[in-house]
Amino acid sequence: MTALRDALTAVLGAPVTNLVRVAGGASRETWAFDAGGDALVLRRDPPHDPQPEGMAREAAAFVAAAAAGVPVPRLRAHGDGSDGIGSPYVVTAHVDGETIPRRLLRDERWAGVRAGLAGELGGVLARIHAIPVGSVPGLAIGDRLAGLRADHERFGEPRPALELVLRRLAEQQPPAVTPRVVHGDFRNGNLIIGEDGVRAVLDWELVHAGDPLEDLGWLCARAWRFGAPLPVGGFGTREQLLDGYAAVAGWRPDPEVLRWWETFAAASWAVICRRQAERHLGGAEQSVEMAVLGRRIAESEHDALVSLGLTGPVTVTDPLTLPATADASLHDRPTVDELLAAVAGFLTGELGEIDDPRLRFSARVAANALKIARRELRVGDAQRADHRSRLAALGCADDAELVAAIRTGSFDDRADQVLAVVREATVAKLTVADPRHLS
Repeated sequence: MTALRDALTAVLGAPVTNLVRVAGGASRETWAFDAGGDALVLRRDPPHDPQPEGMAREAAAFVAAAAAGVPVPRLRAHGDGSDGIGSPYVVTAHVDGETIPRRLLRDERWAGVRAGLAGELGGVLARIHAIPVGSVPGLAIGDRLAGLRADHERFGEPRPALELVLRRLAEQQPPAVTPRVVHGDFRNGNLIIGEDGVRAVLDWELVHAGDPLEDLGWLCARAWRFGAPLPVGGFGTREQLLDGYAAVAGWRPDPEVLRWWETFAAASWAVICRRQAERHLGGAEQSVEMAVLGRRIAESEHDALVSLGLTGPVTVTDPLTLPATADASLHDRPTVDELLAAVAGFLTGELGEIDDPRLRFSARVAANALKIARRELRVGDAQRADHRSRLAALGCADDAELVAAIRTGSFDDRADQVLAVVREATVAKLTVADPRHLS
């Protein structure tokens, strides 16, 4: 920490004090500190995965967004890390306000501003999409659906639900439009909100050029509602979002195209979860948070199926509410299930009260991982047997054969049976990973 403080002091030309690592941020480190009488924020790439071109592009996006009237933190410095910061980075001014989604969605303090946020966010997005594409060098332009499929196939894992979703998206893909600047991660959690509304749009690392409705669909994805029922980040309706957009842009996006991008967002989040999980599974980073994201893929597969009208809410019994069975012929109590429950209790009890917010968050994630393991111990064998039986009834030996059939259309005459197998597999996965998500 001393080396980082000294490097920041040299870059900014003012003594750095109160340097502290901030919780959050799955792909980058975030640090808060003071320098020259100002509160500042450092975001830098992890040392094992430096992205200098991406960080330079993000810095350019901050400048271009500010010029277009988009609320963003003021850029103070950026670099490739060779100046002692250690990896590519940006330093911005601190902006007062709230970023934590569950507080914004539930605390009475934010009730007044919540009512108008969906429309206001539409207006902010319209301003982002008015940024001249040429003002941000190096913006990627390409077929987002083709890119998503390529990202998915890189892992070589057959996923029938995602395959079905990708096929439907390809069949219904809207016509290409003139590329605009797209934020790429505009959602609840990447916004600073004050009592007066949106104060800053954060995290421009995924900025690119494409269809502006991609941003609107991402904002509406269920993953960013954090348990709230309203689709636009949990704040409001799609109609309010489109009204706010039209008031600034002068044109109203097509709701059906928005729905397509909302489905795309769910599929995209599924692939992102797999990519993040690979950071742990591939050995680049030991992280319980990254590991658990691998079990969240099924959430987005379910959400995409719902968006396409191929499934709906399902009520299941949480396996943790059922009596646990254990073979007591050799090993003593506590059983495996009881040991896992004891560790989970420690993580949410004693560790859940520690001062360090990053460790508290990690403890909650670890406790959830143990719940997933306990559920799979109780019902996993039966689920796997049922899935094999359903595949056999289709004439498939495994998921890979089912994926191939979905892709080629060879089972189109049995579409209902294929969909039933996909739905049941998704329900089984979520019964273990997060039963509440199904409802």
